[in-house]
Amino acid sequence: MCSAPKTNWFSVFFAQLCLGLFLCAHAPINKGRGILFAPERSIMATTGPLKSIIPSRRLRRGIALLPFSLAAGIFLWYLVIWAGDLQAFILPPPDLVWQRFLRALGDGSLSRHFRITLGEVLGGLALGGVSATALGYLLARSRPLERLLAPYIVASQSVPIVAIAPLLVIWFGPGIASKMLICALIVFFPILINTIVGVRSVPEDLYDLMRTLQASRWQTFKKLEIPAALPVLFGGLRIGATLAVIGAVVGEFVGSDRGLGFLINLGRGQFDTALVFVAVFSLVAMALSLYIIVNFIENHLLLWQVRPEQDEKSNL
Repeated sequence: MCSAPKTNWFSVFFAQLCLGLFLCAHAPINKGRGILFAPERSIMATTGPLKSIIPSRRLRRGIALLPFSLAAGIFLWYLVIWAGDLQAFILPPPDLVWQRFLRALGDGSLSRHFRITLGEVLGGLALGGVSATALGYLLARSRPLERLLAPYIVASQSVPIVAIAPLLVIWFGPGIASKMLICALIVFFPILINTIVGVRSVPEDLYDLMRTLQASRWQTFKKLEIPAALPVLFGGLRIGATLAVIGAVVGEFVGSDRGLGFLINLGRGQFDTALVFVAVFSLVAMALSLYIIVNFIENHLLLWQVRPEQDEKSNL
């Protein structure tokens, strides 16, 4: 029997899977492009009212089309099974996957493995994000340090994380520590690069203004560099939030007896393809939830920023 608290708790994440598909398609993304370790000028406006982030008509239209989109996806799923005459152990139908989801949720195995993977992802994201942000700021402010460390940082990205994961499991054991390190390594580089680009996107004129106002180094960091770097930094954090899920699964594939990656290996070994789909959809729900949370925090921390296209519409 499935206890009510577990069902209600975990159903939230699968509801976010549907909601996240809509939000990822309609939520605005701060646009920015740059060359590796190169400064980039950004256009920022700090005056004028902030317009609505998501137009209400577009939001209502997207919500209205969401059930049709899901129904079309399920129909295509059944169509592929019917056209290919596929057996359930190759491609299980959606109703079989749903029944397997309820069974895994009822015995508590899905929620238990989900919590373990989520803890690894959050720990690795925090570890990688803090270290990458700190080192990225130092590299952005010190050209000699950048020239010293940049070759090693870039070279480290040429080694696939799958090749490093077994070594980390051997050195740090099959517990949560090795999985967090794998997640931290996989999110480190994009957050590092975005931090460097964000810090170097501050116009030199603003530095001159802060020096004219006799601002201290801490005041310049707090009042100028952090607000200017946040839009680009959050771009790296959104990428890192999804990559951290991949890192946790890679670590669990290499060596683990718990987590959603272990659940996928278990389903594969038992030819329980429906269980594999349940674990995969759980990972998708987790990644979408983290992406939505980061995007929500970004939109609330950057209320002061008026994007150029919004400023043009307000002047019409």
